[in-house]
Amino acid sequence: MLGMRERYSIGDLARRTGLPVRTIRFWSDAGLLPPTDRSPANHRRYDLAAIARLDLIRTLREIGLDLATIGRVLADELTVAEAAARHAEALDVQIRVLRTRAAVARAVARRGADPEEMALMHRIVRLSEAERHRLITDFVDRAFGGLDANQDFVDWLRSTLPYLPDEPTDAQVDAWVELAELVRDEDFVASVRRMAEHQAAEIAEGGRMGLHHKLTIEVRDLVGAAIGAGVEPTGPAAADLVSDVVARYAETFGEADTPAYRAKLVRRLRTANDPRTERYVRLIGIINEWPETPPLAPVFGWLIAALESHPE
Repeated sequence: MLGMRERYSIGDLARRTGLPVRTIRFWSDAGLLPPTDRSPANHRRYDLAAIARLDLIRTLREIGLDLATIGRVLADELTVAEAAARHAEALDVQIRVLRTRAAVARAVARRGADPEEMALMHRIVRLSEAERHRLITDFVDRAFGGLDANQDFVDWLRSTLPYLPDEPTDAQVDAWVELAELVRDEDFVASVRRMAEHQAAEIAEGGRMGLHHKLTIEVRDLVGAAIGAGVEPTGPAAADLVSDVVARYAETFGEADTPAYRAKLVRRLRTANDPRTERYVRLIGIINEWPETPPLAPVFGWLIAALESHPE
């Protein structure tokens, strides 16, 4: 058995541990493995305690701890458990970043994006949550600002913000990139602005506004069933359904079913029936993992055609 006064050179440590001499020398120069003493020729010498210290340094490096953190462990400023926990948290962050980058890379590959578009997509995805929300609220401000429009709808838009998770799926990355492009599309902003102006004009004339989810679902189910049954909006079979739907709208908005009201309803539906508006809501739903609902664009398209074919 070796005595406690046995000393080892860096070469001896390398042979005992399998570590390269240059690595041991680097750690020693960094202060992690101070020599126990020096030989008469001023060569570094290490004892058994230094070998145990070297084994600990190697283990901590193998799990990825940086030299500064290892130095704090060796100085008893951190326990091994505390250092490992902090390192695990840092690794989690790195993993999330790498997964997001991988999702962006896959989106770029699917879209066949050029370098400029790829850089834009990367910047869009890297936006903080606050920056994402500001992008949406700026869009709402531009579309509805200064107008006495449907305040319930505006409040709903402001409350339905995208919450992109730390580890988004490919579908969520695609949806967020498309949503960010959509709210910066001047033509789309102008389309929503026209809808807001139409609402404001109706309110100025005493019209009622609101979200009216129940009415929307009823109309979607009624017209959706007719579409599924192959009922043509221009045919006579659509007349009774149109009367039923108009009656529901008229009751909700305090109107009467007249030719003038049916014409007014057509104008309202045409103004609101921009498929990009529904796409906007659907993209937020993909990001926030909402249950998917049947599309409304075909319903409103059918109803517009039916109202124009049955104006009385």
